[in-house]
Formats: sequence, structure tokens, C-alpha cells
Amino acid sequence: MYIEQVRKESNNFWLYVVGFFLIGVVLLIGNIPFSIALVAEGGIDAAQLSITKQLQVLPANTTLFLLLLPFAMVFGAILLITKILHRLSLRELITSRSKVDWSRIGFGFISVVALSVIMLLITYYIDPEAMQWNFKPKAFALLVVISVLMVPLQTSAEELFFRGYLMQGLSRIFTSRLVPFVVTSVLFGLLHFANPEVEKLGEVILIAYLSTGFFLGAITLIDEGLELALGFHAGNNLFLSLFLTSDWTAFQTDSLLIDVSEPNVNMYVIAPLVIYTLLFMLYARKYKWNDYAKHLMG
Repeated sequence: MYIEQVRKESNNFWLYVVGFFLIGVVLLIGNIPFSIALVAEGGIDAAQLSITKQLQVLPANTTLFLLLLPFAMVFGAILLITKILHRLSLRELITSRSKVDWSRIGFGFISVVALSVIMLLITYYIDPEAMQWNFKPKAFALLVVISVLMVPLQTSAEELFFRGYLMQGLSRIFTSRLVPFVVTSVLFGLLHFANPEVEKLGEVILIAYLSTGFFLGAITLIDEGLELALGFHAGNNLFLSLFLTSDWTAFQTDSLLIDVSEPNVNMYVIAPLVIYTLLFMLYARKYKWNDYAKHLMG
């Protein structure tokens, strides 16, 4: 079983407390370069700007790189902490299978990208004026390099921490899977509550963040591994980075298309629920999932 496999005599919970602290320190250190660059470019007053305005002070590609840098550092920290503190392999952090299933990661990636492209085409067909073509060859080429190298590190860091390290750590003190499932899903949603989308759409967008956390937590526990979540998260964020952004979202990049429409908050809440339902049904059918209550609550 995925999260239970870390229950070893030498794997005391206090080591996870130390690990959480070290990961937090690394995350704080990783954010320093952006803060320095922000003040250097916009002056000391730039630190007082709203999150949305701060993301517009530096060139888009510079901002993206500096925002993803802390997650790349956290990714490395998690690997070291897991190996040194807990004497666990990367495979044990990712899956209960005998080896990491790369086909699952690929399917999670392809499925969300394909569905996102379909929804993008439908949206463009309904309201072509809502999107503006934004192809800038040099800027986009650099964006591709940064995104391909850094976005998977960012998404993998989040998955390895929330659905991997934290969920497995909580399983050391809670025999039921329900507590690790709910706690990690809620914390994941609350973490994203600092995103600039909240300024534009209001606190109701928290529903979308929480639904994302519960979706990723559910497919991880039911599938007994992180592979689908790793693929989904990387595919989703790469799509947002490269194909469609706006001037009020967390990713404000030189993407191919810019959403210039006035956002409908209801759509930003409902659309994820539809996407997650469709993907859950697809994964359940393909991998023959059953006994959901046992996997989610233990």
C-alpha cells in the first residue's frame, strides 16, 4: 500500500517534523532571489505592490524562472531528506509498485493536455475575441526552455511534498487514510489561496483550489501511487505556461495566447469540477479502480 509502506521501526515521526522544517527553510531561501530582483528593478516600494503588480515588474521570462526556482530547490531538498533522514528510495516516495510506472505519468500528462486543448478550441469557437494571439519568437523560445526545464520540477515538488512526503508522514500517526487525504488536500488548496487569481475572482475561487487538491489526493490513493498526479500536474501547468495566460493569473508568460476577456468566476469554479470528473472516470475505467472507500479511508 502506497502511504503505509513508510511505516518502519526506524522511521519515527519526529524525523518528518525535522524534514518539514528543513523544506520550509529551503523554500524561504529560494524566494530570496525574486525579492532581490523585484526591489532592484522596481525600488523598495515594489515590495508593497499587490501580487498581481509584482508579477509585472520584471520581464515575464525572468519572473517565471525566479518563481519556479524555489520549487526546484524544494524538489532537490525532498530527495535528499527522504534519502538521508528516512532512508527511503525515490521509488517508495512515488509509488507502491515495484518500479515507477512512467506510462501512467505519460497518460496523466497527455490526458489533461488533450482535454485542455479541446476546451480551448471550444472557447475560441464560441468567443474568438476573448483571446489575443501573442507569438513572440525569441521570448517564446526562451519560455519553452524555462517551462520544459522548470515547470516539471515545480509540479513534482508540490506532488512529492503534499501527496508524497506529507501524506506518508501523516500516515505514521493516523491509521485511517482519511485524515492524511483531507489534511493534504485542504493544505494544498490553501497554499494556492495566495495566488493573484484571488484578487480578481474573489475568495470563491478557493473551491477550485480545494477541488484540485482533493482530485489529486484521490487519484493518488486509489491508484496507490503518485504517477497520475505527477503527469496531470505537469501537463496542466505546462499548458497554462505555454498556451494560455492572462494578466491576472499566477502564470503571466509570453504564451501563444492571452486571455483578454473579463473572467466569469462561475466558469473558473465549475470548469475544474467538470474536468476532474471526466478525468477521474477515464482513469477509473483504464486502470479498473474499485473499492474507493477502502482506498480513501483505509
